[in-house]
Amino acid sequence: MKKIAYSNQARKEPMRINIEDSQRIRSKIEQYARHPGSLSNNVKRLKGRPALRLRVGDWRVIFNESTESIDVLVIGPRGSVYG
Repeated sequence: MKKIAYSNQARKEPMRINIEDSQRIRSKIEQYARHPGSLSNNVKRLKGRPALRLRVGDWRVIFNESTESIDVLVIGPRGSVYG
């Protein structure tokens, strides 16, 4: 399993949303860290940015990935994380 590191912004956002969505988002991040192939249809490389995005319902997780770790940069609703 890859190590997961959250930025300050990514750490604060799940506290602002309901607990079910927050738990589901963290669960999907951990699932991707364990088995990246299991969520390959929900992960895409972003255009114009050196990052990836994970789709979790209407929520998006923007992150960078290396061989040992996943650095979660932003967690937010679909329309506001890309700007």
